[in-house]
Amino acid sequence: MHYVIIGNSAAGIGAVEGIRKVDSDNPITIISDEPYHTYSRPLISYYLAGKVSKEKMIYRKKEFYNQNRVEPLLGIKATKIDVTGKRVELENGEAVSYDRLLIATGSKPFVPPVDGLDKERVFTFLKLDDVEKIKEVARPGAKAVIIGAGLIGLKAAEALGLLGVQVTVVELADRVLSAILDGEAAAIVQQHLERQGICFELNTTAQKIHGEKQVTGVTLQNGKELTCDFLIIAIGVRPNIDLVEGTPVKVDRGIIVNEKMQTNVADIYAAGDVAQGFDIVYGQQRLIPILPGAYKQGETAGLNMAGKEVTYPGGFAMNSIGFFGLPMITAGIVNPEGEGYEVITLSQPEHQNYKKIILKEDRLVGFICLNKVDRAGILTSLINDQINVGPFKEALIREDFGYIYFPESVRKSRMLSGGVA
Repeated sequence: MHYVIIGNSAAGIGAVEGIRKVDSDNPITIISDEPYHTYSRPLISYYLAGKVSKEKMIYRKKEFYNQNRVEPLLGIKATKIDVTGKRVELENGEAVSYDRLLIATGSKPFVPPVDGLDKERVFTFLKLDDVEKIKEVARPGAKAVIIGAGLIGLKAAEALGLLGVQVTVVELADRVLSAILDGEAAAIVQQHLERQGICFELNTTAQKIHGEKQVTGVTLQNGKELTCDFLIIAIGVRPNIDLVEGTPVKVDRGIIVNEKMQTNVADIYAAGDVAQGFDIVYGQQRLIPILPGAYKQGETAGLNMAGKEVTYPGGFAMNSIGFFGLPMITAGIVNPEGEGYEVITLSQPEHQNYKKIILKEDRLVGFICLNKVDRAGILTSLINDQINVGPFKEALIREDFGYIYFPESVRKSRMLSGGVA
């Protein structure tokens, strides 16, 4: 039995550890186009800002591959999956045969068709190599334009701001973080960022990138022109499904898998940002691009690849993040559409506090916690366990919310399962 994993991030590492829980002997090969030891991608903005070293970014100890008897083929891109011959072809002309294959290729930046993208100093912001290039030009007083005010764009803006770069963020939507915040919470975050010197252009995007060889500025769709020394495209990401194009592996937005993370092709699995795992909030297969979910999917795939039948329990979108000291945690559905939802909010913009609870049929299906996030873990567990919160739903919005507000029967069961008040 030879296990092959394409991808060296959370899902791939989860798969290695899942396999080794069942099979301690048979060989594992990891293929990655990045030349680095496995590292935590959410830390790249902190590396750019100088808050963490490259050594502190590693996702597992340096001995990980040896201890788990993994052959890492790093800095080598997989170019094709031969489903019939059960081989992965590599860009160096070689091929790796597999008995069980996991596709954990993650996501790739979405880059829109804009005139001038081929100029120098136009970057994306997803991998360590992207940051290494940006570090060369991110000098105090330099001007940067970031296209996209989502999580990636704003973490890049924060890092550059801390380095003394003058940053303007351009966003097509009418607010920042439109995928995870509502208008009221977004306004608080934007004002906080503006106080740190970050500028914004909303309801518009890049129309043309200027410069002869190197970028010198951007014309926006609203007619404004911005000068810059470098440009970052951070509009978003898409599942990296390139390897399965032209194969029988079925895809929707991402690779379609069952509850064991199996694709429709025998002996091929998929996990992480490239796969559509089960979302317990929506009750369907969806993309859940978060690191803990990617690891769990990978582990589930690895266990099944090694012969132990387990199912992925499902997950949901959740983000725990902060900008210039303002923390936030959001989860599930935060901008409900359609009927049947109940929304409870607590807004204190003068203190940068905001809390929003979204219910459906007395089940918590989403929340926003801005600034005061101490009890967000309890809310997350209520979503995960699909608890009926009807008897105490009004307490969910309280700043001191805890298990003390649960009905006695629910409180006892939560306490026994390891919860804290």
